[in-house]
Amino acid sequence: MASQAILVIGAGDYTGGAVARRFAREGFVACVTRRHADKLAPLVEQIRAEGGQAHAFGSDARREEQVVELFGQIERDIGPVEVCVYNVGGNVRFPILETTSRVYFKVWEMCALGAFLAGREAAKYMVNRGRGTILFTGATASVRGGAGYAAFAGGKHAKRALAQSMARELGPKGIHVAHVVIDGGIDTAFIREMRPDIYDQRKGADGLLAPQAIAETYWQIHRQPRAAWTFETDLRPWSETW
Repeated sequence: MASQAILVIGAGDYTGGAVARRFAREGFVACVTRRHADKLAPLVEQIRAEGGQAHAFGSDARREEQVVELFGQIERDIGPVEVCVYNVGGNVRFPILETTSRVYFKVWEMCALGAFLAGREAAKYMVNRGRGTILFTGATASVRGGAGYAAFAGGKHAKRALAQSMARELGPKGIHVAHVVIDGGIDTAFIREMRPDIYDQRKGADGLLAPQAIAETYWQIHRQPRAAWTFETDLRPWSETW
């Protein structure tokens, strides 16, 4: 049997990369994507240095033909996609009077359309096998719209609705669909550079979400027996006000 693969769409330097590394340690072939594959070289090298297998792909999650080809290539040349993680961001903040239609549509493409394309293609293969896991990364904006986040909340709400519909439809077919709400700041270079006050205050006290801890939750969701599947879980550091 071909090696089992995990496909992480939106494998950045933090959450997506940590998820790919976590599954690679369990023997999955980590297939990671960004629009520009060259940016994935450090992640691929790290996974291989840790004894895992990894392949990088340049693919735009908003383009149907590219998503279809991506899944087809992995299934054909690497192995069955047992786990699909949609981790594309889209977090922007604009007052409603300054939110252009271009901004709104682009965020919707990244959050909702891309998630639909990835989820649909994953389901096409998984349903035939009667197994698989599809995980969508959500945010605070998935469940609560905030001032200045009309575009982001609209896209994230749409992704959550997609995940709910897919979970209800695909669960009886053996496919575990789950939505993870990331509610809080993640320990990233962006936080370090843009909000050093928050970083300096919270980092030493575990007050920021650690990508490795998020990845562990994704792994545990995948391992759940179908007698007790989670659809939605939320993750936040202890210091987060909610």
